Amino acid sequence: MRKPAFRLQAAELLEMHRRMVRIRRFEEKLADLFKRGRLPGFVHLYIGEEAIAVGICSALRPDDRITSTHRGHGHLIAKGADLGRMMAELLGRADGYCRGKGGSMHIVDFSLGIIGTNGIVGGGIPIGAGAAFGDQQLGRDNVTVTFFGDGAANQGVFFEAMNLAAIWRLPLVFACENNQYTEWTPTTRLTAGRIADRSGPFGIPGVQVDGNDVLAVREAADQAVARARSGEGPSLIECVTYRWHGHNEGEEAFSGEYRPREEQEHWRSLDPIPRFAEHLVARGYCARDELDQLDAEETDRARRALEFAERSPFPDPSEALSDVFASSSSVGRKDA
Repeated sequence: MRKPAFRLQAAELLEMHRRMVRIRRFEEKLADLFKRGRLPGFVHLYIGEEAIAVGICSALRPDDRITSTHRGHGHLIAKGADLGRMMAELLGRADGYCRGKGGSMHIVDFSLGIIGTNGIVGGGIPIGAGAAFGDQQLGRDNVTVTFFGDGAANQGVFFEAMNLAAIWRLPLVFACENNQYTEWTPTTRLTAGRIADRSGPFGIPGVQVDGNDVLAVREAADQAVARARSGEGPSLIECVTYRWHGHNEGEEAFSGEYRPREEQEHWRSLDPIPRFAEHLVARGYCARDELDQLDAEETDRARRALEFAERSPFPDPSEALSDVFASSSSVGRKDA
C-alpha cells in the first residue's frame, strides 16, 4: 500500500474501508443467494475490484454523476446506494430502486447521481459524455465519471466519446476497470497496447494505476476530477485489477476452467481490503478490533438488506407498463 501524495483525515479513510467491506459483504450475499436458486436472472459480481469504485467515488461530490456497467453493484454502493433497495431490485420487488423492473443491470437513482448500470458493453460511455455536456452547457461545475471494462475499451463508442470530450473539454472522467478478462478470453489476446495510452492521440491525459490499491486510485481520481471541474477537460484512468468470480455467476455450467489457478491465487493474495486494513492499522488510524467491529456491522447490514427485500411485495401486474414509456405530456415536467 503506497503512501499517498495527498492527505486524508482518519474518518474519511475509515469510511473508504467501510465502503469496500460493504460492497464485499453485499456481493457475497448475492453469491450465496444465486447458488441457492433464490436470485432471478444473471448477476455479475464485483468481488476483488472494490478499491476502484471506492477510490473514485470517494473523490466525487454527492451531486456528481456516474454511469456504470453490467458489473455495477460496487459503483452504486460506493456512490451511496441503499443496500435494501438494491437487494429489493435484484429480487424483483416493488421497493427496489426501479420497482423491480430494472434488475441488476439497470439500477438508477438520479438523486444520488447514479445515471444507471447498463447491460450493454460500453453503453454507459456515451451517456456519461451526454451528462457532462449537459452540465457544461448549463454552467454547472459537476463532474461525471463513466465506468467501463477492458472489453468496452475496444468499442468504437469509447473513441467517439473521447474525441467529443476532448474537442468540447467536457468535465468527464473515463474510468476503465481492467480485470484482464473480456468475458472468458484474456484481454491480452484481444487488446493491443495499454488502454491508458489510448487517450494520448486525443490530447487527453491517461494513467494506469494499481486497481487494488485504493489510495493509488483515489489519488488519480482526485487529479482527474479536479482537472474536469476546473474546465481543463477529460482524463482517462486505467485501473488494473482482477475479478475473483467468473464473468457471471453460474458460468461453470458451460465455461470450463479458463483461468489458471495460480493466477487466481496470486490476485487473491492482493485483496484490496486487507491491504488497506494493514495500512490503517500500521499508521495508527485505527485498531484491529475497530475494523473487526466495522466488518460485523457491514455483515449485519447485508443481512438486513435481504430481510427488507424479502418483506417487500412483488409489483402488481397492473404496473407492468408504468414508468416504461414517457408520454408527450410528461416530457419537460420537473416531476416526470
